[in-house]
Order: sequence, then C-alpha cells, then structure tokens
Amino acid sequence: MDDSAAAPPRRTPLHALHLAAGARMVDFAGWSMPVNYGSQIEEHHAVRRDAGMFDVSHMLALDLEGAGATDWLRVLLANDVARLARSAAPGKALYSCMLNGEGGVIDDLIVYRLGNGRYRIVVNAGTAASDVAWMRRHIAGNAANATLTERHDLAMIAVQGPNARAKTWQACPALKPGSETLAPFSGVQIGDIFIARTGYTGEDGFELTLPAARAPEIWRALADAGVKPCGLGARDTLRLEAGMNLYGQDMSEAVSPLDAGLAWTVDFSDPARAFTGRAALEAHPASHRLLGLILEERGVLRAHMPVFTAIGTGETTSGGFSPTLEKSIAFARLPLHIQAGVTVEVEIRGKRLLARTVELPFVRHGKALV
Repeated sequence: MDDSAAAPPRRTPLHALHLAAGARMVDFAGWSMPVNYGSQIEEHHAVRRDAGMFDVSHMLALDLEGAGATDWLRVLLANDVARLARSAAPGKALYSCMLNGEGGVIDDLIVYRLGNGRYRIVVNAGTAASDVAWMRRHIAGNAANATLTERHDLAMIAVQGPNARAKTWQACPALKPGSETLAPFSGVQIGDIFIARTGYTGEDGFELTLPAARAPEIWRALADAGVKPCGLGARDTLRLEAGMNLYGQDMSEAVSPLDAGLAWTVDFSDPARAFTGRAALEAHPASHRLLGLILEERGVLRAHMPVFTAIGTGETTSGGFSPTLEKSIAFARLPLHIQAGVTVEVEIRGKRLLARTVELPFVRHGKALV
C-alpha cells in the first residue's frame, strides 16, 4: 500500500444529490464539490435575478462557550466581538480576520453571538484544521475559560437571490415566523435549523445550518420551490462581482488586512484591547490599496497579473468574466494613493491592455454599481 497517496476527497451529505443532478464535481480544499450543474452563467443569473442554492457543508461550524469566551475572542480576532453585545437580541453576526503575530491573515470568518457566553463561528474549508489548531493553542495559552466544539454533525446550505427568502419559506414554512423580521447579518435558531441572513454573493438570502441527516430533505424541498442548484463556479463569479475577498487569493498569512481592502474589519477603538497582530498592524500601516479593475480591451483578467499605474506597480489578486457586466473584471492590490476612475495597464500574455480602476463592489443586489 502506498501511504503517500493522497486521501480521496471528503463528501458532503448532499454528494449523492449532486451526482444525480449531473453536477461536474471537483476536488476543492479536500472536498468533492459541484463546480456547476450545466451552465455556470445560468446559475449566476439565477442568483442575481431569482434564487439559487449552494452546498457549503465543506465549511466548518464551531461552537464556543464559557465564561471566558468573549474575552478570548476579543484577543483572537481583529474585529471586536464586544460590538455584538450592544445588540439586545442574540444572533448578531460579525465578520472578522484572525491574524498571526505579524499581522497576516490566518483566515476570515463569521462569528454569531448566541447569548450567555455562547458563539457560533464559521471558518473556511481549506483552513479549518489549522484554524482549529490555532484556536486551541490560544485557548490553552491564555488559560481561557472556554470550550471549542467542532460541529462535524452539521451541514450548510446557502440560499441566495432576490426571491431566496420567499422560496425558503415556501420550502420550509416553519422557518417563516421566526425569520421574517430577521435583520441582515443576523441569525436565529429555529428548531434544529440555525438560519442566518448572510451570504457570499451580494444578494439577500439565508444560510441554513442544520443536522447533516436533514440536508437532503431540505435541499429537495428548496429545489421543489424553484431554487436552482448552483456550483462553485457561479459562487466565485458572484463573490467577485460583489467585491468579497477569497482566502488564499486576496488575502493570506503574508498579507495584512490593511492591504487587502479589509481595514474596516479591524477595530482599534479600544486601546486596551491587545488583539493578536495589533502591534504589527500599528507598526506597519497600509502600503497598498485594493481596487476593482474593468478591462477596457479584449481579454480575460486572472489572478497574479502585473498592473502598471502612473505611481507604481501592483498585481491582480482575483479575476474573471462578469456575467452581469459582460466584461472582464478583477481585484488589484495597487499603490496606496491610486484613485478610482484612472486608467492603468494590465499585462496579459506579454501585452499591456488598458483597464479602469473602480471602487468595489462591481454589483450589489442585482444592480451594476460601476
């Protein structure tokens, strides 16, 4: 037996349904995931115009609880979870980066305050194991009175689009009374389903976290309500249009959130809060700016393409074709004082093509913003 052979990709509870629907499966972060079910463009437009759903069960939910949970999270994360306590009702969510000592991004995540020293944290699939190891070391190192539990028993389904909420309620009527007044970036536990008004597409909708055994039943009910199954391909073009960073491309352990367009997720307001990476960020302020690019000539923008501006060079971090704008777009890490609305050059296959800088996002709630 060859012990060096790579382990087969893991399967989500919805794997059989993806195969039955004719999905093209790929290995993503060690998981067998659908990249599309036919036309990626149609899946993209379904989310912008109606409702689509994604299997995001490869992401990991973590439950944190204990008297020291809040204090520990205030050290672990660059954003301040104390802001969540200002909301009277539990369920409010916070987006944050988790930094290393040098101020680089270990991962970006969402944390929900559930109340009474309890939190739900959702981390990325590709970094889940290292995230948990980092967290456990920090809990022990800080002698925090908190317990971290990995919820491998749960699945996640994201339902996104202008009609996503209505079709979720059509598929799961029991969820409507408790979620009808749910504010954006908040969640609530209804029975055995945690329903959050969050997403990664720039559209309204819900993310459902539920027992793995129930995932196929809920997926079928959503499909019967007219929600279109969508794969990773559409998820990437949607998040690109929405100006949402992807870990490993737009940020990493070698990149500060200040240089990744994520300064808004770093809370310096409490001078006594010595969160991990704070000293490094204060010693090394932002040196670059993240802007959008729209290609003005024929071609396709991809990651890691050189960008030439009047005040220095930069590089694209994510790029691709925008189905909504019908143009090639990208994120670019550029010199700090570059402005939106200027013309730059992007080197594509040895040729410099003209592009225009724009503020992110490109698209939000189905409307072009550039």
